[in-house]
Amino acid sequence: MCQMCGCSLPGTEHVVHGTSSHPHQSGHEHLEVLTHLLAVNDEAAAHNRSHLDMHGVLAINFMSSPGAGKTSLLEATIRRLRSQYRISVVEGDLATENDAQRIRAQGVPAIQITTGNACHLDASMLHGALHDIVLADVDLLFIENVGNLVCPASFDLGQHRDVVLLSVPEGDDKPEKYPVMFRAADLVLITKAELLEYIPEFDLQRARGSLQKIASAVPVLELSARRETGMDAWIDWLHAQKLANDSRIAAREPVIHQHAHAIGAAAEVRAGAD
Repeated sequence: MCQMCGCSLPGTEHVVHGTSSHPHQSGHEHLEVLTHLLAVNDEAAAHNRSHLDMHGVLAINFMSSPGAGKTSLLEATIRRLRSQYRISVVEGDLATENDAQRIRAQGVPAIQITTGNACHLDASMLHGALHDIVLADVDLLFIENVGNLVCPASFDLGQHRDVVLLSVPEGDDKPEKYPVMFRAADLVLITKAELLEYIPEFDLQRARGSLQKIASAVPVLELSARRETGMDAWIDWLHAQKLANDSRIAAREPVIHQHAHAIGAAAEVRAGAD
């Protein structure tokens, strides 16, 4: 995993992996490069968002650690909503089309982005995928980001909402360990809730308290995609977000999207290495 993430943009290997042809570059110079990369990404994200708005598409970015249940949740969500909304999915993984194939089996178009060594999606990757989607035929676009609780939080894709999954087997203190990710969330879903009876170490109140400690008032829902329990509140949230986004577009109001840029933390890592 990258130390300070510019890994998905061409020509930035020296920033990520310390292979610069200029060995005397300072941490400050590396930070300037990263700041530029994020600015370029933000421009591309705004471009993506304008295209989505033009077609009335609500885009939701799913972020979590690997194995938290993003694809299973998408499958259960599609089963609930495919008769009400036209849905498309963009899948992000380092390799394989496994998750995209699972989504297509639900009768929904899925575009797979394989990132190679990049540990997150970025706006340019999503832009390429959007060219393969007929946005005029889409109401909801779900983006399943690469499984990673660090870098995806720093890269705006052009989405309208961020949903972060916290699965029961991971432990209830993840928000405090990865605060940038959880502060970026518009909703936190505690997944694999069917395992709560088998993993007493996970305490729902501690998980909520962990979010409060990082100054996050984000709403939290618990659900099980396997048993499809707790899904009603999640589906209600999606309906509400779609209505709110449609109203914003009709009123021609801009999106207020505060995406976290973990530049300070990256600078500290690089400065410590210099």
